[in-house]
Amino acid sequence: MDFGPYAPFIAGSYGFAALVLGALILNGWWDGRTQRLALAELQDDRGGRP
Repeated sequence: MDFGPYAPFIAGSYGFAALVLGALILNGWWDGRTQRLALAELQDDRGGRP
């Protein structure tokens, strides 16, 4: 497959998209972890589930 003179632009675009998707996945994982810890703390303050 020959991309000609556009190969650096195409490769850079795919690289940037992969970087953004990776950052979104990492952010979702980190936020989910934070929310689970906050929920556990709130449930401990109330004495567990009602």
